[in-house]
Amino acid sequence: MKLSYFLSCFNTNQSQQQQEEQEETGGQTVSNSNFSVFSYNQIKTATQGFRQKIGEGGFGSVYKGRLQDGIFVAVKVLSVELESMRGEREFISEIAALSDIKHENLVTLRGCCIDGAKRLLVYDYMENNSLLHTFLGGERNRMKFSWTLRRNISLGIAKALSYLHEEVNPHIIHRDIKASNILLDENFTPKLADFGLARLFRENMSHISTRVAGTMGYLSPEYATSGHLTRKSDVYSFGVLLLEIVSGRPVIDYHLRYGDQFLVEKAWESYSSNNLLELVDPVLSGDFAKEEAIRFIKVGLLCVQETTKLRPRMSRAFEMLTTEMETEEVEISRPGIVADMMELKIRQKQSSHFSSSQASSSTGSFQARLLIMTD
Repeated sequence: MKLSYFLSCFNTNQSQQQQEEQEETGGQTVSNSNFSVFSYNQIKTATQGFRQKIGEGGFGSVYKGRLQDGIFVAVKVLSVELESMRGEREFISEIAALSDIKHENLVTLRGCCIDGAKRLLVYDYMENNSLLHTFLGGERNRMKFSWTLRRNISLGIAKALSYLHEEVNPHIIHRDIKASNILLDENFTPKLADFGLARLFRENMSHISTRVAGTMGYLSPEYATSGHLTRKSDVYSFGVLLLEIVSGRPVIDYHLRYGDQFLVEKAWESYSSNNLLELVDPVLSGDFAKEEAIRFIKVGLLCVQETTKLRPRMSRAFEMLTTEMETEEVEISRPGIVADMMELKIRQKQSSHFSSSQASSSTGSFQARLLIMTD
């Protein structure tokens, strides 16, 4: 569904009479392809009054629901902060990124709802929650994930990013690749989700200058320090996630004596000592393809190199993961990390405050903001 079609389906300046008529009839579902504009009553009925919460993140709560046709869905409820417009920006970004694309490794956005200050997004329901919830956090969880399953999940994420970066036009930079944003369906097929921070990226652009946003440990150092966003920023985050899946280790582990311990540094130490297999998750008990595991770790390290231009494009990373390409001769340079976490937190807070001030002084319709956010 094109954004122009979505705008024609909804006008935030509906008259009070129109709103009352819609409430009396229970609302209408305006559809184009598989995208629908739902009424609030429809969503409330589907979720049984938002009874079953299945998740909560920085941008809102998620509830399980069931549509009239019997399809189970996940409904994300975003509340808009009027001063900062937080919530509406994320709502717009999700629609801009997902309303007109479909891929086996991307979460399906079925539709949306706008009701007062609430913005609701309707997705396919994922039976196995997120990679963070199902895989990480303890040996018992990780033991359920064989090497084959970890391999398939890694390849699925790589395919999704390759599609977003190189096949979709304009290209899409996700900006928040991490374990909690990888959802798993009933067959543990990975689905990249949460496009609230995503940005559209045209072919002739070298980078996008934007406020720094994302998650500590997954942030590429050049983006964290300059605010210059490129597709290689996502490549860095993917590299961290790949190392996380292979090793089962946390991205940042706090040590009482040594402070923050970064997974990418541990991977570099293993590479430098020519002992990459020590990084593989011990719960696998040696039941994995050793050469493939080494190749996956090397690809992860290639993706997190400090020098941006040395990182592979996602299509290249996918090729290296799926073929028997010789990686012995590939030279890998030191990874980049955001060493001063406190300084970055201060910078992010200042950037967020600046963005909030801008938003509170801005005027214009929902349509105008949508056009600005997708430029």
